[in-house]
Amino acid sequence: MHCNNYRPRPLTRREMLQQGANGFGAMALTALLGDSAFGGGVSPNQTNLDPLTPHSPHFKARATSVIFLFMDGGPSQVDTFDPKPRLALEHGQKIKMDVPPTQFDNVGKVLQSPWSFKQYGQSGTPVSELFPEIASCVDDMAIIRSMVAENSEHTNANYFIHSGFGRQGRPSMGAWATYGLGSMCRDLPGFVVLNSGMIPPGGMDCFTSGFLPASYQGSLFREGGEPVADLHPAELDPKLQTGKLALMKSLDQGALHRYGEESKLEAAISNYELAFRMQTAVPDLMDIHGESDATKQLYGLNAKHSQVFGHQCLVARRMVERGVRFIELLCPNTGNDRWDQHGNLKAGHELNAAAVDKPIAGLLKDLKSRGLLDSTLIVWAGEFGRTPMAQGSDGRDHNPFGFSIWMAGGGVKGGTVYGSTDDYGYYAVENKVTVHDLHATMLHLMGMDHKRLTYRFSGRDMRLTDVSGDVVQAVVS
Repeated sequence: MHCNNYRPRPLTRREMLQQGANGFGAMALTALLGDSAFGGGVSPNQTNLDPLTPHSPHFKARATSVIFLFMDGGPSQVDTFDPKPRLALEHGQKIKMDVPPTQFDNVGKVLQSPWSFKQYGQSGTPVSELFPEIASCVDDMAIIRSMVAENSEHTNANYFIHSGFGRQGRPSMGAWATYGLGSMCRDLPGFVVLNSGMIPPGGMDCFTSGFLPASYQGSLFREGGEPVADLHPAELDPKLQTGKLALMKSLDQGALHRYGEESKLEAAISNYELAFRMQTAVPDLMDIHGESDATKQLYGLNAKHSQVFGHQCLVARRMVERGVRFIELLCPNTGNDRWDQHGNLKAGHELNAAAVDKPIAGLLKDLKSRGLLDSTLIVWAGEFGRTPMAQGSDGRDHNPFGFSIWMAGGGVKGGTVYGSTDDYGYYAVENKVTVHDLHATMLHLMGMDHKRLTYRFSGRDMRLTDVSGDVVQAVVS
């Protein structure tokens, strides 16, 4: 029996917190589990430490995967996507404008393009006869003719186009994409580089994770019979292999508890687990025997000059189907030093174009027919362009002051031509687009605000676009 005159003593603040602690923890856990970055969508066999667990974008993404077609060496804009009639009118004359010192300081006469241009598609976009197959896809492409870069030397320019910084050590855009969004594929890396024969100047630092955890760096898949080193399991008995992996995981987890959740150790654990899963996933990915003959012909696998890059483009499509976040394709070795024609422009550009033209068009058409182009962003770019006057008698020097790239799919406004260069095709004069602008636009199409995608390093919130960059809204549909 209780006395009606008795009132329980009120809880002190400390007692209230002690009794409510479990409830607060449960509420916090519920919120975390609802976020895919912490628990939502994690399979029973996947630990929450996996850095490639998919994350929600800042806003609705138009593109869930990116294919970056890197034209190493610097294709000539005035010979590909930016026709300049003035070059033909003044061919062989001294250029009538002041020009800065070029990379090799060998300024020759005005050099007309060896190739004619024709208008294609409903948009009537002019494209060089170098690319008859890609030209058939212009209504899906946005061509930017006013790109500018900050470096005229290959290595620094390669670092810049990849990381927004002209020296090694900064994370590549593929690393930033997987850091920001994770990957939808558990059995393959989130960022893959398909090597068709040549690593660009600057080497593997073009695809590095920099100061981001190592799980986000690009994984190189070689062209040929064994795309990944040490792919075959050390143990033939699957149970023994699984047991060793479980023991290693247990030891690593113990180290984490002792030393704290240090990112390099977490990355190592994640990479061991991913490598185990890749032993099954990679052979299946690379086996294209099940593809139809029509598909193989679409990618140019029936022609010797386009076989290598065609195979890589087909593998890129298969990676997109499996949910790989960022895929970069490197140029094949045609024996002409990439797109870097300081001499013998006609033969060099023709061989390089023939190696990639049909495969790239096949990739665009195949993705579109499968309903994947709308969610896959394709970017075609070199590190800079080339001069409108000759180097020597039949070459072109480096030109970072105005060059062309193009984008397609993934929220891009097709049939668009944006920006322009002067009458010679030397300088961007209208709607200049910087590399930071390009990166901001790519991140935007992937659902990320480039100003919010940051990583704390050396006392500063670092980002891919440094302290600049604007989304090029004119090429966004």
